[in-house]
Amino acid sequence: MSWRASVLTLFPDMFPGSLGQSLAGRAMDGGIWSLDVTDIRDFGQGRHRKVDDTPFGGGAGMVMRPDVVDAALASVADGRPLIYLSPRGRRFTQPEAKRFAAGDGVILLCGRYEGLDQRVIDARGMDEISIGDYVLSGGELAALVLLDAVVRLLPGVMGAADSAEEESFSAGLLEYPHYTRPAEWAGRAVPDVLLSGHHAAVAAWRQAESEHITQLRRPDLWAARRTHQDTRINQR
Repeated sequence: MSWRASVLTLFPDMFPGSLGQSLAGRAMDGGIWSLDVTDIRDFGQGRHRKVDDTPFGGGAGMVMRPDVVDAALASVADGRPLIYLSPRGRRFTQPEAKRFAAGDGVILLCGRYEGLDQRVIDARGMDEISIGDYVLSGGELAALVLLDAVVRLLPGVMGAADSAEEESFSAGLLEYPHYTRPAEWAGRAVPDVLLSGHHAAVAAWRQAESEHITQLRRPDLWAARRTHQDTRINQR
């Protein structure tokens, strides 16, 4: 059975978008994963299929109705993780991508307006996830990002089995620099160690570069990695 993604959105034409191209698109065509999209407006109220209303307590904007969203969720809910893409959710990470890839699939709810009535989030036990510390117009782009990160980890999607293990974040580090032909370009030469044929030296250089770049660009990742290493040492 293929890995299945279900997306609930007010803008179904945004899918599959980039997911229909490259690795994800080929994997979909090959039956490794599938995508179905539900238009939340199909479950809207009244002649105009209303999906939102004014917030209790006042304030700007509109809020997605719990009865409408719950009816849409009921049409696809089958035990897969229910994810609400929200800027207030916990940050999406590579380990999260691996966890979702190891399951049967996910159900993604794309929020709009000022957000979703809290009651349906609580009633459905939805997992709130954010792709970063910024605000988008809706959850659709976040859903595309999450699915791209997960689908590429599914068995049979990536060509080289080792590629995913060497990428940024897989070991708590950013990835080392890459070089290819020509060996010299615009007065800049490829580091000699990469031309040496000495595999152990290349591996050591790549590790050192990853550590240096992580310390320089993402001190938060470096600190978390050091804390994790210290904890493992103390537990021995």
